[in-house]
Amino acid sequence: MSQSETVAGIPAVMAGADSIAQADEAPGRPSAADEAEPSVDAPAERAEGEVDVSALEQESEIAADYVEGLLDIADLDGDIDMDVEGDRAVVSVVGVTLDELVGAHGEVLEALQELTRLAVLRQTGERSRLMLDVGGYRQQRRAELSEVGKNAAEEVRRTSTAKALDAMTPFERKIIHDAVAAAGLRSESEGEEPDRRVVVLPAAE
Repeated sequence: MSQSETVAGIPAVMAGADSIAQADEAPGRPSAADEAEPSVDAPAERAEGEVDVSALEQESEIAADYVEGLLDIADLDGDIDMDVEGDRAVVSVVGVTLDELVGAHGEVLEALQELTRLAVLRQTGERSRLMLDVGGYRQQRRAELSEVGKNAAEEVRRTSTAKALDAMTPFERKIIHDAVAAAGLRSESEGEEPDRRVVVLPAAE
């Protein structure tokens, strides 16, 4: 199989994984994926609230091996960094920008992240909140979306009219929710995937 054929097939292989990332939610409330808060499903949290760093490091190693295998199959280059940030394991493909593994609006990256989490689940028996990044996409996108959320909040405060933003992934919606909350306003997610979007609401009277 040629490199072009393998790369082209990556989005198709991962397309079905996107549904795994989405949880059913009540209308008008951010989903669990949007909020990305620790829960009883987070294996790296001890009962006393301390983070089990060794468990997170294990998740990173499993995820790194899985992603490295995918890169080898697709004949793609890239170094893999492993880290622990707070209560979350983080694995990053660095050294190159692999658009094939990010996709439009990060959709392929989201699906790849879910497959990687499944690989961790298969070996540990525990659900993972691991975050996967490629070429610094998430860091750059976080900065951009924080500004979008801030500007939307300023507009809504000025006009006292709710504002619906473009459809986004759970990762992107979480950033918007945080930026709006930091600006002192409320927001909620509406719609169904993949057209789910954040609506910024005016302050309650």
